[in-house]
Amino acid sequence: MTREGALGVIVLVTIALLGVLAWAWWRRTRRDATPLVHPGELPADAHVRATFAALYVATTARDAPLERIAAPGMAFRSKATVTVADEGVAVGLTGQDPFVLTPDRIVDVGQSTVAIDRVVEAGGLTRLTWRTDAGSTVDTYFRPQDASARALADAVAGILPPTQTGTDS
Repeated sequence: MTREGALGVIVLVTIALLGVLAWAWWRRTRRDATPLVHPGELPADAHVRATFAALYVATTARDAPLERIAAPGMAFRSKATVTVADEGVAVGLTGQDPFVLTPDRIVDVGQSTVAIDRVVEAGGLTRLTWRTDAGSTVDTYFRPQDASARALADAVAGILPPTQTGTDS
């Protein structure tokens, strides 16, 4: 085979792989087209316990940290502000409407080391497990920038009944 022939084969294989990747992402976004939670904000008189600057890493199926959910507004990593108040956890992702997870929707909170393509030091991510509007349970991962992952997990655990506080994985 000539150099030109080998180059042609490499280019065709590369184009085919890129096509398959695009098709897979398109299918995933169609599968996850329904928003997980409706936008909302904390009440004006909310008792705020803490606010954290964080990186939003991903939202995945519960206990499946490598299965990204590509729901609208939550498909890609971004900067986030996580506000913990007695009334719930408000999450503001860059460029998206904020949403609030009330304590009754939060199933678990803990720390994690891996989510999708992000591997960090042991316990470097905060994992928030919660129920969506549709009733399914998902894990959302944050990497706090101005505090430890444990501090964010502890703040969220502080607004939950004792039976809901989390485990580490």
